[in-house]
Amino acid sequence: MKNNAIKALLLVIFAAFLTYYISTGNEKSDPSPFKLGLDLVGGTHLEYKADTALVEPTDVPEAMSALRTVLEKRLNPYGTSEVQISIESPSVFATNAENEQRVIIELPGVTDPEEAKKAIGDIPVLEFRLPKPADQIQPNLASGSPEFAPRPDDFFLPAELTGRHVEKATVSQDPYSGQILVDLRFSSEGKDIFAEITRENIGNELAIFLDGQVISAPVIQQEIFDGNAQISGNFTQLEAQELSRNLNLGALPVPISLLSTQTVSPSLGSGILEAGIVAGGVGLIIVVVFLIALYGIAGVVASIALFIYGVLTLALFKWFGFVFTAAGVAGFIISIGMAVDANVLIFERIREELKNGKSHQDAIKEGFKRAWESIRDGNISALITAVVLFYLTTSLVQGFALTLGIGVLISMFSAITVTRTFLYVFPQDNPWVKKYLVTMPKVFKK
Repeated sequence: MKNNAIKALLLVIFAAFLTYYISTGNEKSDPSPFKLGLDLVGGTHLEYKADTALVEPTDVPEAMSALRTVLEKRLNPYGTSEVQISIESPSVFATNAENEQRVIIELPGVTDPEEAKKAIGDIPVLEFRLPKPADQIQPNLASGSPEFAPRPDDFFLPAELTGRHVEKATVSQDPYSGQILVDLRFSSEGKDIFAEITRENIGNELAIFLDGQVISAPVIQQEIFDGNAQISGNFTQLEAQELSRNLNLGALPVPISLLSTQTVSPSLGSGILEAGIVAGGVGLIIVVVFLIALYGIAGVVASIALFIYGVLTLALFKWFGFVFTAAGVAGFIISIGMAVDANVLIFERIREELKNGKSHQDAIKEGFKRAWESIRDGNISALITAVVLFYLTTSLVQGFALTLGIGVLISMFSAITVTRTFLYVFPQDNPWVKKYLVTMPKVFKK
């Protein structure tokens, strides 16, 4: 019992520390302890134009889907900020409709347009192109006529390989020349495409374009099977590191340009947020009263475990910078219900064991053992649902799925570990403990 008392004391101290942590602001300039989503505090609306002029019309939907994936990877890696990215095709009556796909980005909590553009950052457009056949080059360009200023596009055709096929980019240095290089490793799909390109174009140049400019045009000497390539563009160390970082975050399959920005007002408002907090607090009080009324001492222990669960979950959300939105809050509240449900299962099993004449310690041990399978199966079902929602839906639902999944995992810890530790603190031979461990006190009886 002494060891359990020490563990319980450490848990209380830990909970106090977490309470202080989540009650303080993120930064000096941001007194709010948590980041709030677009539906609660507003944000910035950005509209970009995606230029698909060099993409085959049949490949435009795939290119736009890849563009959205890259932007989500950069802006919402954890699926918790509820960044909304949508692709809008222009009207069929619009001019050059196939070349003017629109990308709409909404960033919650970002009210400064410049800050919003900075959050997106400089996303490079990396392309690989092959030389045009001689009969496709205009005669005046081939002869170097001064009437026309030749452009790279006039001499190269886009290959299937783009920045979206890059799996990893790293910086290296040529040991002989000292030149700074950026090494590329392609994905499995990119590896196959790269092998096909090098196999069918031996002796031709493979031009590497970065943001529309040729930075390297090596001649293909042989087929390359391993899916690795190098970019040599007279980089400085800093430029190479920046390019490598941006490529790892995601290179765009098509170029985009900003059309407009505007600030979005909260759709729910601070009044609704305050009302939600009050409603949540009242609900928790009702749950605590119910647990104590039905389970006596064990109900008090469950309430303490529920508090520790809450502050631990909120601390993790704050630590990782998760953004609280209506969907994310819903996932958190549902996981609280899972935590309460686990305690109810445990206490009912303990009550049954005590009725069968077992001692305080044996009843607790057997109660946890019998309840574990039901708790495990219920929580695994919830986790499977959360995983499926996270990987197969958009960012709007991913925030709900992630908060639910994390909450369920922590609720298992609080129900099994925290509750057990506090129950073992109470002395076995105390008559009052024996009577009211998992039994409703007389004051609550009819």
